[in-house]
Amino acid sequence: MLKYEVPEYKKIRVIVDTDAACEADDPFAIAQALMTKKFVIRALFAEQFGGPETTARSYDEIKTVLACMEMDVPVFMGEEGNLHMVQGKPLSPAAKFLIEEALRKEERPLYVLCLGAITNVARAMMECPEIAKNMTVVWIAGQDMDRPNPDIREFNSGNDIEAANLVLQSGVELWLIPISAYGAMRISLAEIQRRIYPCGKIGRHLFENMVQYNLGPNAGWTPGESWTLGDNPAVGLALDPACGSFSLRHAPTVNPDTTCTENPAAPLIRVYNRVDSRFILEDMMCKLELLYGEKEK
Repeated sequence: MLKYEVPEYKKIRVIVDTDAACEADDPFAIAQALMTKKFVIRALFAEQFGGPETTARSYDEIKTVLACMEMDVPVFMGEEGNLHMVQGKPLSPAAKFLIEEALRKEERPLYVLCLGAITNVARAMMECPEIAKNMTVVWIAGQDMDRPNPDIREFNSGNDIEAANLVLQSGVELWLIPISAYGAMRISLAEIQRRIYPCGKIGRHLFENMVQYNLGPNAGWTPGESWTLGDNPAVGLALDPACGSFSLRHAPTVNPDTTCTENPAAPLIRVYNRVDSRFILEDMMCKLELLYGEKEK
């Protein structure tokens, strides 16, 4: 168990928006968010990562993580496809809930942790632009504006470039964590086996899901015996905004090849250039060990 409490005035409302089934890193960030006492988790949103069917796959993986952790948190289906695909269709349950939560009068600030494409947030903002002033969006996405690389397609922004540009230009309080920062979250499979696998059902699921994906056809880009837990910085920075360094930049425009061009007319946002991987990874692993590992002797 965690033998400490967080003062009520320091707690924040959190929504986690995740393409949980696209690869093996999202479940680690979901688990860390759920174990964090500072967070009042209001909901988990299933995010798309391609075709309309991918949202349901994310939803199922979120439910699997919750079952392994023996937790009950509201889970909402997001938009079934990118903004272009869902034009003219009814709002998803996730977009509806975000509007309601952002407009609800509440002293605790609202943070939306986006671990994939940003379709659900964009759709909600299209329907109700005034929610932008009532939340902070922490988004894992984007290429480095100063070192664009057209040979690399950044996954999260690339899965809905229209949504990315809508949110980037919206004026919402935005903390952007580009690939140059989230790419530093390196961990070996051996460390996951030693530290995480023994931690109950959730530890087994995180490790086995990772191993299975690592052997699959979609993991050709990985080194083979290590991984980047690139979604966890969204959790870490909401937990402690000082666990990284940032500069205020004008929000970029995401180009069709996912390179980013700074737009001098755009609002200022935080762009993180570094995150403290030791702090973030150790927080996650210690919480798993304390809550789901072997009982204290």
